Amino acid sequence: MDEGVTGLLKARCVEPYKGREVITLSFGESISIFQQIHSEFQGGKNSETTVSQQEESTDETIAPNDTADSEDSSYRKRLLDVMLALPPSGFERLCQRLLRESGFEQVIVSGRSGDGGIDGQGILQVNPFVSFKFLFQCKRYIGTVVVSQVRDFRGAMSGRADKGIILTTGTFTSDAQKEAVRDGVPPIELVHGDKLLDMFEKLELGLTPRKTYGVDLHFFKEFQI
Repeated sequence: MDEGVTGLLKARCVEPYKGREVITLSFGESISIFQQIHSEFQGGKNSETTVSQQEESTDETIAPNDTADSEDSSYRKRLLDVMLALPPSGFERLCQRLLRESGFEQVIVSGRSGDGGIDGQGILQVNPFVSFKFLFQCKRYIGTVVVSQVRDFRGAMSGRADKGIILTTGTFTSDAQKEAVRDGVPPIELVHGDKLLDMFEKLELGLTPRKTYGVDLHFFKEFQI
């Protein structure tokens, strides 16, 4: 309580009346004391409100920014867009680089048209005693690769390789997938758009790794007072 109020109350104390101290105040003095006490109460309340507002303000200031999350979730779309914007020959050379980085050897791009859709070839060395020759085809598609295209590629590679690979930025129909693993014929590995992006991500090919952080709001609580 304010010292002025305490002094005024002590000054007005009289002799005990039936074991109790009696304080006599005029109407004006009573109003004055009430106003001072009310003022002190409001001051404390306003202080608490100010602290609360400061905490809310600090929370808003250090609230985590979801821009990084948004960027992380959209980099795959951007990577796909970059691939789709490449010229056909550029996409073929990109697939050549991807195959080399994945462990294939002697990967070359034929660069010839009218070769049954074959864009290149290479060697997969399993161990010092076993190796496979493969042919690959690159399809810079937005749409879907159908079963007839898989059959045409197999026909072109017949007698020339042990295995085939079709890489596309698009997808494959269910019939095309079944045709790729049909019994009695050389197998064809199908690499659709999502799998293609996964491979670039795993190899960190054309991508810059980024380390992100989340803000621990509880850590800052003690500094907000």
